[in-house]
Amino acid sequence: MLIKFKKASDVPSSEITSPSVYLNRRHFLQSAAIVGAGAAFGSIAGPAFAAPGNPGENLGNVNKTKWTQDSLGEKLTEYGPVTTYNNFYEFGTGKTDPADNAKNFKPRPWSLAVDGAVEKPGVYNLEDFLNPHQLEERVYRFRCVEAWSMVIPWVGIPLADVVKRFGATGNAKYVAFETLNDAERMPGQHRSVLEWPYREGLRIDEAMNPLSLLVVGLYGKVLPNQNGAPLRLMVPWKYGFKSIKSIVKMTFQEKEPPTSWNMSSSREYGFYSNVNPEVSHPRWSQAKERRIGDFLKRPTKMFNGYEEEVGQLYAGMDLKKNY
Repeated sequence: MLIKFKKASDVPSSEITSPSVYLNRRHFLQSAAIVGAGAAFGSIAGPAFAAPGNPGENLGNVNKTKWTQDSLGEKLTEYGPVTTYNNFYEFGTGKTDPADNAKNFKPRPWSLAVDGAVEKPGVYNLEDFLNPHQLEERVYRFRCVEAWSMVIPWVGIPLADVVKRFGATGNAKYVAFETLNDAERMPGQHRSVLEWPYREGLRIDEAMNPLSLLVVGLYGKVLPNQNGAPLRLMVPWKYGFKSIKSIVKMTFQEKEPPTSWNMSSSREYGFYSNVNPEVSHPRWSQAKERRIGDFLKRPTKMFNGYEEEVGQLYAGMDLKKNY
């Protein structure tokens, strides 16, 4: 999610910190790992995640997919910058604040509330709906609305599979997400930089797209606190703030849900927020981006390079109006 102090319109581009300052930092923070034997939805008993231990402990049972570094043809961003250069308002408004302030965050135990137009509403522990043999590694581009980007090997499960298990009904046109709202555990929420809890949403066909991923790890390791532990979303064709972190609630509904940045400044942040080099942010161009670790900028790709996979979702839409 994008970083700001007061209003979205108050942050000039000159205040965006250069990524190069942080490239050599290493903050390997301890992330409480999840131990699970998924029983619900027919999942197979067995360890879903590494047992609690040293920071950065490896995940088990991670399946390789067609989304690999070789297939993407790009260099991976180093683990250090990925885990120390973050936007996560709940832990502060600076790029290093999340890594510094999330050290004591305890992402276990963790539950997910599911309600709305579904056949199986309820409150689920993570191990209740995560199939331990379903974890996949996918190398995706990550593009921030601030025009910096990364290439990250995420580990998670297809969002479409979870939607099917919960049994979304025909009235479910959208799925809304909420982040944990607990200022004692997330000190950034003591400041009214956004209306808490953080909210996001997708159309149901976006949620069902094969690219959409519920993430529990990166680089084959347990997801660090500052990256959205224990459960976050990844929709790689959208700007990064759409990939909501530390999810505690999913609501299936007929109407388009309100989303945090759109609520804060609808002129700057639309509901769709698809990566589009032809639609500028009101305060800067989106035509180019700077990959973390690179000196020169590169052209931004339509839908972040995933046009073939998702372009049909927006056929006939005015993408300048529906930004």
